[in-house]
Amino acid sequence: MDLDPLGSVRAPLDPDCDVFLTGTVFLDIIFTGLDSAPVRGTESWARGMGQSPGGVANMATALARLGLRTSLAAAFGDDHYGEYCWDALEQGEGIDLGMSRTVPGWHSPVTVSMAYEGERTMVSHGHEAPPPAGPDPFPQCPPRARAAVASLAPGRQEEWIAAAARRGAKVFADVGWDETGRWDLGALGDLAHCEAFLPNADEAMRYTRTECPRAAARALAEVVPLAVVTMGAQGAYAVDAGSGASAEVPGITVEALDPTGAGDVFVAGFLTGTLAGWPLADRLAFACLTAALSVQEFGGSLSAPGWEEVAQWWRALTARPGGVPRPLRHYAFLEELLPSRSRPWPRRRAVPTIGFRHTA
Repeated sequence: MDLDPLGSVRAPLDPDCDVFLTGTVFLDIIFTGLDSAPVRGTESWARGMGQSPGGVANMATALARLGLRTSLAAAFGDDHYGEYCWDALEQGEGIDLGMSRTVPGWHSPVTVSMAYEGERTMVSHGHEAPPPAGPDPFPQCPPRARAAVASLAPGRQEEWIAAAARRGAKVFADVGWDETGRWDLGALGDLAHCEAFLPNADEAMRYTRTECPRAAARALAEVVPLAVVTMGAQGAYAVDAGSGASAEVPGITVEALDPTGAGDVFVAGFLTGTLAGWPLADRLAFACLTAALSVQEFGGSLSAPGWEEVAQWWRALTARPGGVPRPLRHYAFLEELLPSRSRPWPRRRAVPTIGFRHTA
């Protein structure tokens, strides 16, 4: 489905790039259908397996599948895995890799993810890519863009984040687990450049020393313009510091196959709605929906939904004999966004190999 979510707000002098991001691309190998966690000294057989680009590719793919013009600056391994990831992102998803590079003699980082009991366990291996020649991490980095996505870490500041903000990009940031255990919000120096901060409930409460996600979001709104706290299956809560508005949206109950990349898909959905100028509650609802759709597929980046999956979900609800269930009627805003008809097209999903030598 060719749908441009920013079509109504684009202007001739706008940046060519909607969203810029940078990071490490992994090859993800995902095992599903495990009844329990692997037991030491035994062999476990999985009923399902898939491979897909991972790491920062999860976010890049989620953004591109929602119709945003996405530019990724990353290092790719000089191996078959790297070649597969490059092709999947550039040719398969239409992501601009003009600022990415293949590193001679460097092998792709790999993550093995095992999904069971609604959770996942991961094992990763890789080495930091050698820095490129020249003073800058990537040529013309960052480009002029509407938005940028960053992952913050305590005690680390990256010049490109401040540069992106200076050039007019709205920076959307998440954060990982604080291995130091300090949970010092002041240690997230790049937060000062961010438009939106989207931690999960546990992270948010630890950083703000609060005891509930809503209080954590209100505390974060004193530091950043948009504070969004995700609560897993319970949904999400957000506070807009500028207007004082807040919104809460419950999660959507689905049968989860693999949660890999769901957080990235949530950020992509919220970012899309923000750039399009939607009301806060609609942005939250759309983010929750896209995340819920993603966990019903496996494969991290390639589980991300596009507008076709969103349309199919909404039309299935409206076609029910009793109509749309009351708890989901706030998704009626989708009716004005989705075209009346669409032509399904086969979306690339994770498969158990990076490619066959001969195709039928």
